[in-house]
Amino acid sequence: MSQQVVPPSADVVVVGGGAVGVSTAFHLAEAGADVLLLERGELGSGSTSKAAGGVRAQFSDPVNIELGQRSLRAFEDFARRPGGDIDLKQQGYLFLLSDPADVAAFEGGVALQNSLGVPSRMLTVQQACELSPLVSPEGLLAAAYSPTDGHCTPEGVVQGYARAAREHGAVLRRGVEVTGVDTSGGEISAVRTDAGTVRTSTVVCAAGAWSAAVGELAGVELPVQPLRRQILVTEPMPDLPPRLPFTIDFATSFYFHEEGPGLLVGMSDPDEEFGFRLGTDDRWLGRLSEAVARRAPRVADAGVAHGWAGLYEVTPDHNALVGNVGRFFYATGFSGHGFLQSPAIGEVMRDLVLGRTPPIDVSGLDVRRFDGAEVRPEHNCV
Repeated sequence: MSQQVVPPSADVVVVGGGAVGVSTAFHLAEAGADVLLLERGELGSGSTSKAAGGVRAQFSDPVNIELGQRSLRAFEDFARRPGGDIDLKQQGYLFLLSDPADVAAFEGGVALQNSLGVPSRMLTVQQACELSPLVSPEGLLAAAYSPTDGHCTPEGVVQGYARAAREHGAVLRRGVEVTGVDTSGGEISAVRTDAGTVRTSTVVCAAGAWSAAVGELAGVELPVQPLRRQILVTEPMPDLPPRLPFTIDFATSFYFHEEGPGLLVGMSDPDEEFGFRLGTDDRWLGRLSEAVARRAPRVADAGVAHGWAGLYEVTPDHNALVGNVGRFFYATGFSGHGFLQSPAIGEVMRDLVLGRTPPIDVSGLDVRRFDGAEVRPEHNCV
């Protein structure tokens, strides 16, 4: 039984205390809504705290570009609103391309990004290696780069939004698990928790990889599956190049960016199966070592300081689920993009809940898209 006390009622109950949840709570509370956020662990303790921290607008889908770009502007202004230090480093995202089809796709993506105001551009292999001197040019054909992309600290973002949400009157409860959603005549009437029942008419599911179970409580199917991703941090590396961009070998998904005196290194594992495993293992290291030795040989000489695993919340097309079924709203399934899109998504959820027109049209992210014929997969996934 939780030791927390939950209020007897709230206008809106947000389920999930990661970046998306606390951003939603902040934006709703700032707009005057009576908000209760419930997190069964610690704030940000799910996928957010395990994220690589990348922030970018280099996507292939217009909605993702706009969400990323609007969020970048919010990260740039974070110290003022909501307030807090997030250690934002806009040193760029650099996608290294070795497949002609990927070069063509990124050329189209850059044109689309430019039309929406993103300052991305295609680079030659030589230009890419000058920007990211750890890179070996072997097999590369071109690269794509945007100077305003970068990375920041997920925990700082969560704490900044959480603190400001409380200042605007939101109630945030940690260590409280949602156990049921009561409905009457198709309308939500209450949320049940292990700390008591809260009367409410509106629920926002921002539970990340655990969203399918929350949706089930409300009778809403959310096709979100958890997929483990592992990350390593190297020991200090002398003479790291200054202003190293977040560098991605797109063909293998191997990536790195500076992390203190060393590098944060990650890569997807095509053999990983869906599930809630959070332990680390060495199975992926052989493939990672091959990619590192080929694309950034100097990194292969660095020792490993520590590592961790987190969960992507994956949908069939690697695009988010954003929308509502009645007064059950959802913002989940970001497939690795939730942290970086969380500022804009918080604004969008505020407006959807309050019946306003959101700053970005997210109607294409409604879960019902999977009932139709046209599903647009996001190309620029890491």
